[in-house]
Amino acid sequence: MTLATLDLAFRAASVALLLMLAASLLHDYRNVLAARLGAAFVLGSVAHAVSYSLDVTSRVPLWHAPLIAISTATIVVFWLFTRALFDDEFRLRWWHGLIWAAVAAYSFAGCVWIAPGGHVRFSVTVVNLIVLGFIALAVGQMIASWPADLVERRRSARVFIVCAIALYGGLNAVLQIAAAGYHVGAVAETISAGALTLTVAAIVYAMMRVDGADLFPAAAAPAIPVASSQPAADAADQKLIDALMRLMADERIYRQENITIGVLAGRLKIPEYRLRRLINQRLGYRNFNVFLNNHRIEEAKAALADPTQVEVPVITIAMDAGFQSLGPFNRAFKAVTGVTPTEYRRLKADAA
Repeated sequence: MTLATLDLAFRAASVALLLMLAASLLHDYRNVLAARLGAAFVLGSVAHAVSYSLDVTSRVPLWHAPLIAISTATIVVFWLFTRALFDDEFRLRWWHGLIWAAVAAYSFAGCVWIAPGGHVRFSVTVVNLIVLGFIALAVGQMIASWPADLVERRRSARVFIVCAIALYGGLNAVLQIAAAGYHVGAVAETISAGALTLTVAAIVYAMMRVDGADLFPAAAAPAIPVASSQPAADAADQKLIDALMRLMADERIYRQENITIGVLAGRLKIPEYRLRRLINQRLGYRNFNVFLNNHRIEEAKAALADPTQVEVPVITIAMDAGFQSLGPFNRAFKAVTGVTPTEYRRLKADAA
């Protein structure tokens, strides 16, 4: 088998696996934003599998330019996918589309104008620095949100998926910057195609091992407390839940600045993993910050409905309840109640 044939076989295998994964996501979870973005990222990766090359010396075939532009802009979709996967409250905004279009437009211009004009290294370097920047944003999002995730299988799976994609994309970006303007040869191209196939296969395997309801937040049915087969274990868990609720109701520990699940587990004198499982499986929460915010919002609702506090500014009520600024409070409050804090206060005053 020649290197060209092997390269083509690797690319074909990658495309087949990617199309299978995209079809699965759209068939099973098409109503879930994270899954739709995941499918969009996978389909963009098909363009990458077809068009990617380390050997960029001057002009690329014209029909490759749109594929390369889509492939480059797919890194924006990857960033949005991680946002939706790690933040249950993430919503797409119109300017996200503008970012995607701007990256695609620059990549296309690099293929048909900048690189052919004698600026190959500049074009390739800028494009791949953009790729590395969005990879850094995605990894940063993963690191920032990972401690608050209460679903153990989702925690491990999503770290693997993001790290595998970031490692492959980051290495390829660095290699393409280093090789810009030079012929790298068929061996390097074939190795790169093989690395893509292995990465795709590993991600598909990882996703097949995880229940979609664990990976995608909105795909989960309303949580039902999991009953243990051992009454003693049930009693021990209930005792811990009662102690946790006392910390919330009596000490209002959610008011503490930068409260973490580790601190809370320390107060209860139990391992962190056990507290995660209790809050997730017994109380039905998938994210620790949502658990805290619901308690904060309940306190804020009581204060906003209290006629003796009608002159207290909303920001004061928010910060007293444990929020650090007004913006996150307004978003969290509206997500729970359907109205803004000011509207909620007015409705309660009108009903009094």
